[in-house]
Amino acid sequence: MVEKHIRSIFLEYPEVIYGFTDIAYSAYAGAYQSALVYAVPYGELLTIETYTEEKFEKGIQDAKKVVEKIGAQLIQVLDEYHVKYDIPPVAQSNEADLEAPFSFKFAAVNAGLGWIGKNDVVITEKYGPRVRLSAILINEQFEYGNKILMSNCPENCKKCVEVCPYHALHGVQWNIDAFRSEIIDYRLCNEKRSIYLKTHGRKNACGLCMAVCPVGWNGVIEGDA
Repeated sequence: MVEKHIRSIFLEYPEVIYGFTDIAYSAYAGAYQSALVYAVPYGELLTIETYTEEKFEKGIQDAKKVVEKIGAQLIQVLDEYHVKYDIPPVAQSNEADLEAPFSFKFAAVNAGLGWIGKNDVVITEKYGPRVRLSAILINEQFEYGNKILMSNCPENCKKCVEVCPYHALHGVQWNIDAFRSEIIDYRLCNEKRSIYLKTHGRKNACGLCMAVCPVGWNGVIEGDA
């Protein structure tokens, strides 16, 4: 059974959070039935006190290596079972809305991995936003996770909003029907980060809104502190 075999892979990576979701909402729905979404934590769970851009970038690249390793194992299993699959691109294809063809974030929410924070990234209970997401589309049905419909961020927590040097975050509490533009001025964020990247030649310019998030510092949500 392909699902059992897939789940056995993740037993090798107990730190990784994963889940399945249907993709009836997606443009890929006609070709695939499900998405497997997984979140790999950064090697070092940075806080605002320990944050540096170098550490942030290293965390992303270290997590990417694990993502790629898991992906290779998944492909091997799906090939063995002759199951149709596709790995959707991470890169944004729509420059107007800065959206990728398949939203890893929305898939993660639908699979029950976490919710969208006031910083417009997925917040997991265990690691907060300090994870790298990946997904693979599979033409099979699985036992799906419980969709998360609303934010679990404390209502009065504005840490990510206040730390943003570009004032791109609006401080809006997310729910499943919220538009991205309600939460973040994503064009402003992307523009400022792009300028920084070109100036300094870095792959990732800013992770302050993730480092400052109190969720995941101790593996728990820190109330309304």
